[in-house]
Amino acid sequence: MLPDAAELPSRSELLADAHVVALPMRVRFRGITTREAVVLRGPSGWTEFSPFVEYDDAEATAWLRAAVDFGWADHEPAADVVPVNATVPAIAPGAVATLLARYPGCRTAKVKVAEPGTTIDDDVARVAEVRRVMGPDAAVRVDANGLWSVDQAVRALERLAPFGLQYAEQPCATVPELSTLRARVDGLGVRIAADESVRRASDPLAVARAGAADVLVVKAQPLGGVTAARAIVAEAGLPCVVSSALDTSVGLGMGAFLAAEAMSPGYAAGLGTAAMFETDVTDTPLLPVDGAVPVRRATVSPELLERNAASPERSAWWLARIARVHALLAAA
Repeated sequence: MLPDAAELPSRSELLADAHVVALPMRVRFRGITTREAVVLRGPSGWTEFSPFVEYDDAEATAWLRAAVDFGWADHEPAADVVPVNATVPAIAPGAVATLLARYPGCRTAKVKVAEPGTTIDDDVARVAEVRRVMGPDAAVRVDANGLWSVDQAVRALERLAPFGLQYAEQPCATVPELSTLRARVDGLGVRIAADESVRRASDPLAVARAGAADVLVVKAQPLGGVTAARAIVAEAGLPCVVSSALDTSVGLGMGAFLAAEAMSPGYAAGLGTAAMFETDVTDTPLLPVDGAVPVRRATVSPELLERNAASPERSAWWLARIARVHALLAAA
């Protein structure tokens, strides 16, 4: 835990063994084809700082708290493995089978919908193909990243519900919209999950208090780390699914530690996303095997750090960002 600035390592300690990497992705996801991240080594092992580039410094403070929590505090694994889902970007139906093959043994799939430039017909075709390939017993989720209005979400879920959705993740942007939508689709049997309304909210518990979701999707880095996220889950009192923030295998390890402690039985974590990268920072990435990933810290490869190093300009940008965010935490 990082209760006050006294426990924050100095900037020189934080950056003593810090490396900025740029990992190419197999397919476009979240609008990017390269994921940049900083991996740092603390007394307890490797950790990660990788807030998305559009996030401001204030929002990034939670991500730095998470890096410190994992790298400077001791965490014991509560399980050997955690089950994970396959992640299906907004791809054509014809590419679905090949993509799902990268997630051996996974019996849950999260399918991206509402991607800008696509239509609900595209979403229906993609989800239908996922259901066909995975079979009737698999769990299928959809994730709209808050891009539907309430009316759009109702129309979309009416068409997607026949495919037996486990839940719809962040179909609308705001807590009031989620609450309204949850009431309007009650008869469809589609549960509503909140992601951005938890990890990007000033009050991550607001969605639970409002009764606006059936499931919480939590991510370790945006919520301030394993310790802070575990406390949020406990207080929320709702079923919890731990997911990744498109992390390297270092950050996925952080998520796996959280999932082993906080995940609700019967759900698969969204921590199989190492399969979306062409390379990683470790020779033993946290890739799904038999539908699960191990709960362990990644051992970073110096060769891969060098091979995947970001450009000097991007490295300087990230290190300056850490300095600014560190100053905000120290001042707090």
